[in-house]
This record gives sequence, structure tokens and C-alpha cells, in this order.
Amino acid sequence: MAKFLIVDDARLARMMLKNILTEAGHEVIAEAADGLQGEEMYFRHKPDIVTLDIVMPEVGGIECLQNIIGKDPDAKIIMVSSVGKDSTVDEALSIGAKLFITKPFEKENVLSSIDSILGD
Repeated sequence: MAKFLIVDDARLARMMLKNILTEAGHEVIAEAADGLQGEEMYFRHKPDIVTLDIVMPEVGGIECLQNIIGKDPDAKIIMVSSVGKDSTVDEALSIGAKLFITKPFEKENVLSSIDSILGD
């Protein structure tokens, strides 16, 4: 079981992801609606894994990723987006994201991604 922080401006996406995670026995210890809140929640709660949306108002996912990885290079972050532009995915992975999953969420894809990170 892992502890998660879900960062996504879409409430429905957070709810869907939370349901997938909790049904699989994981714990969602915090949620955030933008990158600024996400960074704050990360350092307050120290989750095992963060799911981080790329496109959000105010502070986006790439900037949040840079801020977290800059202070904690060992952070385990999975980028999430419905916008699967290769350049954005490549940028996120080069900064330090572990994986990238797309919306809409497919339960098996989400859980296998998490298993691969927890297996590291």
C-alpha cells in the first residue's frame, strides 16, 4: 500500500483516480487543485507517490514537477494528462517524472504504472 497525493484541477478526475487507488488498497492522503497547492501538500504530507496533471491554471504541472524535484530529487511523480504531446511528456520525464498516464483513466493502466514504480 502506498500513500498518494493527487494534483489535478478537475474535481472529477481527482475523484476517479482516488476511487481507483483506494479500491486497490492505497491511501490518498491529500489532494490539490493546482501546482502551487500540490507543491505545498507534497512537502506537508510527504506522500509515496504523486499523480500530477500537466495542464492546470496558475501553476501548471511542469512547473510544480520542477519545484518538487528541485527540492526532493527522489520524489516519485506520475504525470497525468489528456494532452499527450510528445514534447511535454519528454520534458516531464527529463525533469524527473517516473511515468506518464493519460486521461481518461484506465484502471489497469493506472495500477500497473503504480506497481512498476513501487517495484523500483
